[in-house]
Amino acid sequence: MRLSVASAALVLVFCLPPARALAGADDVVLDSAALADLESRAEHAQMKEQAYLYTELVHDYVAVAGKQVADGNIEQANASLKRIQTFAQRIHQNLARDSKRLKNAEMMMHLASYRLGQLMHVVSTEDTAMLQATLKELDKLHDELLAQVFAH
Repeated sequence: MRLSVASAALVLVFCLPPARALAGADDVVLDSAALADLESRAEHAQMKEQAYLYTELVHDYVAVAGKQVADGNIEQANASLKRIQTFAQRIHQNLARDSKRLKNAEMMMHLASYRLGQLMHVVSTEDTAMLQATLKELDKLHDELLAQVFAH
């Protein structure tokens, strides 16, 4: 029994991605000016494009939160998670409208939810409350996006 627990622990250690990878190794983490520009574009976009642009913001902020966790800035990561929740609410409000690029938005939301779920493995248990709430919101929104994709 002791051997199986030890081997399971080794599998977890080697299989869980490092925190730096959760920042989005294949993604470029945008700086605050680029994020502000994207947010401004989303706010002033046509109604049918807003859901996609806000999904892009969620995706980018998940990468930012991953980098902040990797750097040990939990307070900043929590602020990023609050921004993600705000954008998720805006997506939900704009989803009923005729949205463009729904499938792309759904795929981005799936990836953002996955990465946020992976972050759960690297943060301490004290810091998971905001992360769990955000992940729950994104999973719900992903389900809505998926339903919308299949409705069209």
